[in-house]
Amino acid sequence: MPDYNLKLIIPEVFLFLWALFIIAFDLGTRRRNSKLIGYLAMGGVAFTGILLSTYHGGFAFGNMFKSDMLAVFFKVIFLGSAFMAIGSSFGIITDKIKNHRGEFFGLILLSTVGMMFLASAGELITLYIGLELTTIPLFVLAAYYKDDRISVEAGLKYMIIGAFSSAIMLYGLSLLYGLSGTTDLLAMKINLAYLFLGNNGLGWGPLMAIILVMAGIGFKLALVPFHMWAPDVYQGSPTPVTALLSVGSKAAGIVAFLRIFTDGLFGFSIEWSMILAVLATGAVVLGNISALRQKNIKRMLAYSSIAQIGYVMVGLVAVNQLGVAAAGYYMFIYLFANMGAFAVATIFCDKTGSDSISSYAGLSKSSPALSAYMAVFLLSLAGIPPLGGFVAKYFVFAAGIKAGYTWLVIVALLTAVVSLYYYANVIKNMYFSAENPEFKIKPPLSANIVLILGVAGLVVFGVYPEPILNFALDAAKVFIF
Repeated sequence: MPDYNLKLIIPEVFLFLWALFIIAFDLGTRRRNSKLIGYLAMGGVAFTGILLSTYHGGFAFGNMFKSDMLAVFFKVIFLGSAFMAIGSSFGIITDKIKNHRGEFFGLILLSTVGMMFLASAGELITLYIGLELTTIPLFVLAAYYKDDRISVEAGLKYMIIGAFSSAIMLYGLSLLYGLSGTTDLLAMKINLAYLFLGNNGLGWGPLMAIILVMAGIGFKLALVPFHMWAPDVYQGSPTPVTALLSVGSKAAGIVAFLRIFTDGLFGFSIEWSMILAVLATGAVVLGNISALRQKNIKRMLAYSSIAQIGYVMVGLVAVNQLGVAAAGYYMFIYLFANMGAFAVATIFCDKTGSDSISSYAGLSKSSPALSAYMAVFLLSLAGIPPLGGFVAKYFVFAAGIKAGYTWLVIVALLTAVVSLYYYANVIKNMYFSAENPEFKIKPPLSANIVLILGVAGLVVFGVYPEPILNFALDAAKVFIF
């Protein structure tokens, strides 16, 4: 009898069943109480985190499902992004979707389940299924405002690009299977090293597979030149969905990259790290320069997220324990900063009906707390000490220099200076405008929880990064460098 080790998948199974319960409960109560549904969804995510804390290392279903520290680390990020997306939704977004609240929260939870399975994938088929379970609910969520042409357009664009990128990635994965004769990542690493390394060289087969898989993941991460969908989808989607796309979905892409490249294709790291360095350069340059021109805050944050993922790639290019740990720490801090910034954008748009940066003029006079939250989130994204964003950039740059990519770090540093302008522009509008808005914004309780959690995470883990950094270093130890 095979050992299925079912206890390892208890958090995923619980969250899946909880998503179904949320949908059924909303239907059973005739959609009367959006706040209760929202708090139930947040409670389900929190309880999944408690189940995850009872960590048991090991394998399930052969080697298909891995429960290791890397998986646990990224699952914390997934659950955090889902918790904050849900918290910034109800009482705001849910008032516009009165007949589909349960489905909205259920789809967020189902996407999170996909992310969690993806993080634990030990072979290619499980990884691909987890990736699709992650993205398909997001297609629906992006188009959730059925009567809004921009939202429907965003969902359609995201679905087309997502299907296209999945096809490219699947073709690359099929090449890897054909070349190695296995879908198991550990066995793949051994087989490919035996066949192609040494006197034979890289060969066209592995090179083509590397390019295709990297292109497929590049679309998911919105890396340049695969970024064209991000600004329109970010602008048209409901803002909490945009936040989930920018953090949870990208963290899923990062862990997929780590499983395939740092594990299965580690023997070809010299080749793929050079390709990744070029993509990272394009991301930090184009993302930051394009963000300068934006007048819509969601589009500005979209280009900002393209640049931010470029900084994460600087850590992954290093192909060492510090680089993987730095990339993980960066994503953990990015969770608080970006989810918080989008939460403020959600609250502000709900009150004013505008996503224009100019509409934030004088916000500090009418809503000082909200403007202070936004300032902290933006300053962290810019990498200003003592916030977590500064420490995150320091570690990824240190990893890049240690690996010999000094030129890439210099480019990233110069573009980080450019980013100060467009982040500071929002702060300037809030604090140094002569306008005095008549409205006063009071966030709902759930949104306040998200904002306080975001600021606390940035301050605490900026001043005292050791717990998360040690957690990330332990997660990186699953790879043999």
